[in-house]
Amino acid sequence: MDVKEAYLYCEEVIAANSKSFYRTFSLLPKAKKKAVWGVYTFCRTVDDIVDEGDNPAVELENFKQEFHEFLRGNFDAENPMWVALADVFERYAMEAEPFHALINGQEMDLTIKRYYTVEELLTYSYHVASTVGLMLLPILAPNKTQVLREGAIALGHAMQITNILRDIGEDLKIGRIYLPSEVMQKNGFNEEELYAGTVSPEFIAMWEEMAELAEHYYRSAFETIHEYPMDARIPVKGAGLVYKEILTTIRAKHYNVFHEKHFVPDESKKAILACL
Repeated sequence: MDVKEAYLYCEEVIAANSKSFYRTFSLLPKAKKKAVWGVYTFCRTVDDIVDEGDNPAVELENFKQEFHEFLRGNFDAENPMWVALADVFERYAMEAEPFHALINGQEMDLTIKRYYTVEELLTYSYHVASTVGLMLLPILAPNKTQVLREGAIALGHAMQITNILRDIGEDLKIGRIYLPSEVMQKNGFNEEELYAGTVSPEFIAMWEEMAELAEHYYRSAFETIHEYPMDARIPVKGAGLVYKEILTTIRAKHYNVFHEKHFVPDESKKAILACL
């Protein structure tokens, strides 16, 4: 498979699975945009193994070995993800560590179904979300990777906590509770009420405490946004602002996260991007 075909496949993957990221990162110059598609497809593949695989533990271990071989220059030349990623690694000063950490984070989903402290949740969120930002830094801001590292980690935390607050109902269906029990207890909300789908004042207080944490990390991430080169600044900030808007959308729908998955309307996305 040639590289052009591989990138087209990766673009189809992100367009089908993440309309928000696809819209915002489509603003990048062509070379950077294609590289982002390649990295996204790697992340999506790992995620799908855990969420949809027939034997995820074995499949994830096999994938881990495939990645080790990839780093040594051995990969399936007919697999578009590896073909695109090989081109990305050739063109940019990519680091392997965030890729390894992402795989480790997905392994956590196979064994950990409950989080007790905010610190535990942030460790998880670093592995499954902040790592993605670290993967992208050599592409988006090749000369500023160290300056932007903490901001990329913060944006990952912000987006992952947003995901968690949006997907409470879906996660319950598969037996996962990402809301830290210490925050639930602090606000007088228990697991029985969570499984009952009770949107009480206590639930809202607990949800808002976690939303405030996410908003803290968005603010932290945006503090260094000016360090990105111009061609990447708007896509990165746009992605963050569109994701942050999910919290506003949930509030407007009276915190109904048990029976509905909330998305930012296209008009809102356009309005956010138009203001950048």
